[in-house]
Amino acid sequence: MKKVIFVDRDGTIIVEPEDEQIDSLEKLEFVPGAISGLKALMGLGYEIVMASNQDGLGTPSFPESDFWPAHRKMLRTLEGEDVRFDAFLIDRSRPEDGLDTRKPGIGMFGSYLDGSYDMASSFVIGDRESDLQLADNLGARGILIGKDCGWADAVELIRSTERCAEITRQTSETDIYIRLDIDGRGVSEIDTGLKFFDHMLFQLVHHGGIALSVRCKGDLDVDEHHTVEDVGIALGEALRKALGDKRGIERYGFCLPMDESCAAVLLDFGGRSELVWDVRFSREYVGDVPAEMFKHFFKSLCNAASCNLNIKAEGENNHHIAESVFKAFARALKQAVRRDVFSYALPSSKGTL
Repeated sequence: MKKVIFVDRDGTIIVEPEDEQIDSLEKLEFVPGAISGLKALMGLGYEIVMASNQDGLGTPSFPESDFWPAHRKMLRTLEGEDVRFDAFLIDRSRPEDGLDTRKPGIGMFGSYLDGSYDMASSFVIGDRESDLQLADNLGARGILIGKDCGWADAVELIRSTERCAEITRQTSETDIYIRLDIDGRGVSEIDTGLKFFDHMLFQLVHHGGIALSVRCKGDLDVDEHHTVEDVGIALGEALRKALGDKRGIERYGFCLPMDESCAAVLLDFGGRSELVWDVRFSREYVGDVPAEMFKHFFKSLCNAASCNLNIKAEGENNHHIAESVFKAFARALKQAVRRDVFSYALPSSKGTL
């Protein structure tokens, strides 16, 4: 579903003067951080819509032609920084009219309430309590620009909700909950019932820069297979969901040594699933995990995440071999999901991933 950010104009993008009349170009002044903030929102997958009650600040005290030059100057300035709005919603009624088309009424937002937009994942950015009320009326999230929240804070808040995913997977064999934040916000807690597996998954947190919560209740009385496999599937699903359309990510990613062992992990979030595994263990178990299950974990993960993995490792100590693989995967993941905040181009010549 589509997502949208509704942005108020006066007091949010441009400074509202004391007389509430932007009736000359000399009065046109941008709110600090507004231009860079709006630019940072471009390419995040949201439609950006200007929504204002004020064509002439809601009063007929001066001709429209006296106001619109300032509006056009504002737009030209923003366009010079590659900031363009997908639509404009500007109500021309007066406060005394009491119309539902005036914010926080939702009358002029009808086309965004037809079910094609995910309003729960959409935002309203404004500078008044009425903007927060509008967000509540729309079922969206509101952000108030003011002394306690600048544009940089607003952008960070929106981006912090972007690359997160929650997955619940319940079968007759396992009951799994995963919460993933690719950008590393939040507490990480991991409990799969397999202590060495938990230790390996924590390598993804420490070396991948992510926040990860994993809870799994599996049929360990049978064996370890379903727990490891289903966690791999659920984590892969979480990665695919959190990455969204993958705009701006590096896409590819790493090799590292660990004591006498070394591991190389090549990763591509290109939308195709394949695992090449060249890792040999000399023991049947590493900790409480069957050595054969490490390959199965990564196979399950790359199938669910639609990514390509090429993993090679060698060494003498089986603990070191396994840990070097997970650390190398974590570093490859960190590199591949890194996002260029100045460019949200899709990393593919095909136009889709």
